[in-house]
Amino acid sequence: MKCKLGEIVDVIMGQSPKSEFYNTEEKGYPFLQGNRTFGLKYPTFDIYTTVLTKLAKAGDIIMSVRAPVGDLNITPVDMCLGRGVCSLRMKNGNQSYLFYMMKYYIPYLLQKESGTVFGSVSKRDITELEVDIIEDVEKQKRIVSYLEMIDDKIELNNAINKNLEQQAVLLFKKWFTDFVNTSSNLIETRFGLIPDTFRLLKNGELPIVVTDYVANGSFASLKANVTLYQEPNYAYFIRNTDLKSGLFEVFVDKHSYRFLSKSTLYGREIIISNVGDVGSVFLCPKLNKPMTLGNNIIMLRSEQDNLKYYLYIWFKWLYGQSLIQGIKGGSAQPKFNKTDFKNLPIFLPPNDLLEQFHQTVKPMFDLIEKNNEENQALTVIRDTLLPKLMSGELDVSDINI
Repeated sequence: MKCKLGEIVDVIMGQSPKSEFYNTEEKGYPFLQGNRTFGLKYPTFDIYTTVLTKLAKAGDIIMSVRAPVGDLNITPVDMCLGRGVCSLRMKNGNQSYLFYMMKYYIPYLLQKESGTVFGSVSKRDITELEVDIIEDVEKQKRIVSYLEMIDDKIELNNAINKNLEQQAVLLFKKWFTDFVNTSSNLIETRFGLIPDTFRLLKNGELPIVVTDYVANGSFASLKANVTLYQEPNYAYFIRNTDLKSGLFEVFVDKHSYRFLSKSTLYGREIIISNVGDVGSVFLCPKLNKPMTLGNNIIMLRSEQDNLKYYLYIWFKWLYGQSLIQGIKGGSAQPKFNKTDFKNLPIFLPPNDLLEQFHQTVKPMFDLIEKNNEENQALTVIRDTLLPKLMSGELDVSDINI
């Protein structure tokens, strides 16, 4: 059935409350301003508001309407919609089908995107979007069942990865906070008491490379030599939002990739957001194409193999987080620079203890990487099936699930 999206979907555009009503103590309604905390299917919430402007109900599809336009999640709870998102609600109640249907039609919606610097779409753009849906509700449910089986497996792998990482963090705390694996004398430092065999250094003194996107040239040269694509191309352009969601959807061509040679990624580098969402820390996955670092993040590549997991946990979970927040500046948009980062203090255990820790947690991170590789393959399968199922090219009516 061909129709306009507004005929089958209720669209509610967001409206942000005044910032004075925001809080992080979970008072009032969960609040989303944009896609910053989007996950694979469901967002997390770290900001709440005591004043409700626009309500999204549990189960509604949440879509970003400002750059980047078209990211989709499902809200698990009633929440407040900020100006950077809208909610979509299927009039027949089949929200799961709507989620996958919108994934299929987002490229068509992006053709309506306006704005020279920050793209956006209006309510009219959304409601006037022409769609062709499968009318049979049972067929809709079968299509959803296929796609949800894949996404459920991806979610399971993500849950396993989260558990493995938590185990590694617990080991770190025992070894390098409680110091259960050393009998050395303790000395007083800015970190409290630590063994006297541990070394106090600055990040800039570590055997690591610290670089970013702008290390490749001036803003003018970057603009002239780097082209971003929404469709697959030679290499992935890795952004903070991609690492959060696990969806890598921005690419560069071969010329751009070669120009960005100072920020090439190979996998397992430590990536830290230094603009906006300051302090988000990731281990770069190994993807099925070449990769290069996006903007607003820095990359740490260890020249000493047994250092990377120690540093990853240090910056993501423990001392490093408070230190990073301490150098954060900027009134409108939080940020920190590489120089201040390199001047932050850190302590390192003796190399034999560091190697022992590395060998203990490495199998955990190897399994995480294996699960991530499986997720990439599953994502390709899902994204290949999606247009075929939504267009009716694959008929599911005679298949039992």
